[in-house]
Amino acid sequence: MRKPSVAIVGRANVGKSSLFNALIGQRQAIVDSVPGVTRDRVFATAEWYGKVFDLIDTGGFEPFMQEGYKPLIREQAELAIEEADVIIFLCDVKSGVTADDKEIAGILRKANKPVVVAVNKMEQRDDEFYTFYELGLGEIYPISAMHRTGLAELMTEVLKELPEAPEGAEFEGIRFALIGKPNVGKSTLFNHLLGTERAIVSDEAGTTRDALTEIFEYEGERYAVIDTAGLRRKARVADSVEKYSAMRSLNAVENCDVALIMIDATEGVTEQDTKVAGLAHNAGKASCFLINKADSLKESGGKREEIIRQVKTKFAYMSYAPMLFVSAKTGENVERIFPLIKEIYENNCRRISTGLLNEVLGEAILRQPPPQDKGRQLKIYYGTQIKTQPPSIVFFCNDKKLSHFSYERFLENQLRQAFDFSGTPVVITLRGKHDLGMFKEE
Repeated sequence: MRKPSVAIVGRANVGKSSLFNALIGQRQAIVDSVPGVTRDRVFATAEWYGKVFDLIDTGGFEPFMQEGYKPLIREQAELAIEEADVIIFLCDVKSGVTADDKEIAGILRKANKPVVVAVNKMEQRDDEFYTFYELGLGEIYPISAMHRTGLAELMTEVLKELPEAPEGAEFEGIRFALIGKPNVGKSTLFNHLLGTERAIVSDEAGTTRDALTEIFEYEGERYAVIDTAGLRRKARVADSVEKYSAMRSLNAVENCDVALIMIDATEGVTEQDTKVAGLAHNAGKASCFLINKADSLKESGGKREEIIRQVKTKFAYMSYAPMLFVSAKTGENVERIFPLIKEIYENNCRRISTGLLNEVLGEAILRQPPPQDKGRQLKIYYGTQIKTQPPSIVFFCNDKKLSHFSYERFLENQLRQAFDFSGTPVVITLRGKHDLGMFKEE
């Protein structure tokens, strides 16, 4: 069951994202002086006076807009109005009451939802504030989202209209993120997985600037899917908005359990793809490669074998990550994604008992003795798993300087043969005698 929700709607550049950030207490929505920065709905959990609720930030809602992204942004705002329990209608005192404000007010009245009107940018008292009563939506609350003034009064009124949160509203399940370069099909797959037009989909690269999250159930399992802004090379992140987007994408990787690394089958593996995959690998996330636009390979006569070769070559350090050819457009193999997510997540959480781990270690040492250096041989006394996500194992030895990366790789391979670690990195660390007792299991 979902938490109660509050949506912030209004014209472009009235300060919706600034209010969103002020209410959740952190910089989650992208804030910039350029109108129309927030294109999609952005969700976050907020808490005021002991009440927990979902807060929804929307793109600038211009009722008469008809060009470019504008109809899509309007559609997102309308969906937010439909989903929300309470709506904060945000206006700008410096602009006064505009024709668009009046049109939005009319739409909100028809929505038959509780509406609280807030007039932003009230850093100083302004007689123009009273003109907003002509919108006919009841009491008006003056605020300054930038200076966080007037928020207590505003939220007191909002919470009066907010239903109680149901029990068990906190999310428990698997969080997975769709990551990849711009225009690889992340938003299309995001929508296909949810069965609804949840994110704005466009052929222009870089459409999704904010990381969108949706919680849902599939075959009795709970999931949270995160659609991230496409990650570009640093040299191409020219403006502040793109920089914020890149930061949000990095945060999405950090906060997910499983990273689905999307690659465009029509372009093959690019340098950008290797950088994106490296983020997931370095963060220790369960990962798999989704080769999207597989339908285009059939149409163009392209060879899957060449893509497979590229992935194995460019991502040799991620040989543990499975690969799946999909088409977000046609739905090809999309049904196989959820079982794969569940499998590699469980492997990423796998814990091996110390006794069983040392049995495998003993057999590995018999099969291939540790290396020697100048008459001294590496002796591994025992191993223990110190954490999961990713599985991290410490082998205690006489002198770690006697080890070699090739032998550590051999040990990892032996562990992978003995246990199912498909889809997850395995971190192996050697510690000498002086390190005994430094590590404790979780």
